[in-house]
Amino acid sequence: MTLIVYNSLTRRQEPFKTVEPQKVKMYYCGVTVYDYCHLGHARACIVWDVVRRYLQFSGYQVRYVQNFTDVDDKILKRSRQENSSMEAVAEKYIKAYFDDMARLNVKEADEYPRATQTMDGIKRLIHELEHKDYAYPSQGDVYYAVQKFDEYGKLSGRKLEDMQAGASERVNVEDAEYQKKRYQFDFALWKAAKPEEPAWDSPWGKGRPGWHIECSAMVRERLGETIDIHAGGADLIFPHHENEIAQSEAVTGKPLANFWLHNGMVKVEGEKMSKSLGNFITIRQLLDRGVEPMAVRLFVLTAQYRKPIDFTEQAIEAATNGWNTLKEGLVFGDRYGEKLNWHIDKNLIQNPKETHPLLKSKIQNSYVERFKEAVNNDFNFSSGLSVLFELAKELAKEGNILVHQGKTETPSEELQKMWQTLVTLADVLGLEAQLESQETTATDDGLSNEQIEALIEQRKEARKSKNFAESDRIRDELQAQGIALIDSPQGTKWHRN
Repeated sequence: MTLIVYNSLTRRQEPFKTVEPQKVKMYYCGVTVYDYCHLGHARACIVWDVVRRYLQFSGYQVRYVQNFTDVDDKILKRSRQENSSMEAVAEKYIKAYFDDMARLNVKEADEYPRATQTMDGIKRLIHELEHKDYAYPSQGDVYYAVQKFDEYGKLSGRKLEDMQAGASERVNVEDAEYQKKRYQFDFALWKAAKPEEPAWDSPWGKGRPGWHIECSAMVRERLGETIDIHAGGADLIFPHHENEIAQSEAVTGKPLANFWLHNGMVKVEGEKMSKSLGNFITIRQLLDRGVEPMAVRLFVLTAQYRKPIDFTEQAIEAATNGWNTLKEGLVFGDRYGEKLNWHIDKNLIQNPKETHPLLKSKIQNSYVERFKEAVNNDFNFSSGLSVLFELAKELAKEGNILVHQGKTETPSEELQKMWQTLVTLADVLGLEAQLESQETTATDDGLSNEQIEALIEQRKEARKSKNFAESDRIRDELQAQGIALIDSPQGTKWHRN
């Protein structure tokens, strides 16, 4: 089965081939750290996290780099609002980023370069562009001459002549920046210092880099001249990624990336998410109101990653219900493994990159092959999820049989294979479940197994003495705690709803 990927550069699906066999160099344009991450960031980070996990699961050695833009007009504006510094604002929101992503079970990248840590590489790249006549200084700024790069627009499909015609009536010739440029669509590589703003020394005077040059320099410095995957949101195709290509390829003469992958945008109740519309939702706002993080992952993965996705209350409720179904299957081994005489090594199950070969005798390969066949079609995680739901529902059914009848006709070994297959595939998608703590120990808002058994014994004694009011009271108390009782000739069994 060959992995087929839609390449934004060629606008078609292509077999995935890497520069080096079984190695993937992957770069994701990360966040500008001036605010808390929102639902759009959640979608992008989850999507590329799962793409990386799946490539590792498929046997690739992945080096994944994600940048932080830590010098920007928005950061400077926020620092003034908070009576702080650019550095302090960046650190605050970088920490918040890691907190939010940990809650969503997004694995950390191999490296997180920052613009402020890449100044030498940025200035070196600008100097090379200037030397090759793709860049020119102007009044302390440095601009990229887009007309010099013949392939400008190849990613976005935009042509300079069309852009110029469309902008002819909107150009303000009095604008100071416009007057510095040779051509209206030239963009800044270096910006001259303004009073009371952070600045760095350079051959063109004190200043700071433009946004686009940062990523070109970080890709080159951390991953090399040509990488396998350059990923980001669809809103970055133009001008950011288009300008990255122009900057990098003008210097190296090589493709910046062989595959350009872009995730679709997030809408809220059918509208574009924005603060002005009052529908701007941060990750922590969503999770702090009680939405299960794994339900958020599931919501993201049920949509085709390149298409827009609409966040609605109904959609997140459906994702929560779906997660509850998967969770029932994922905790099957924790609930019933001991009863079924299983030997469980969770470390083997949840490290598919390293240990998948060791699990071949313990997982059902037919499910794995169906999962891979689905996902290999342009990372179709939504279709792959159907395999997980099939396994989870079957395990939930077997769990009910064990609760109600005390045993099942399905061989224990087969059940273990199904469960370990489910856990393995769920780990590829970053979906993890743990048995609720109250199922094994007492908690502030739940009963322990021992407390439940004690109440059932009290109810048994009440029934023996024909104190049915007390028996009903105990049953109602347990029901209020989410404990269902099943009376049978063999005795009373229970399970948590």
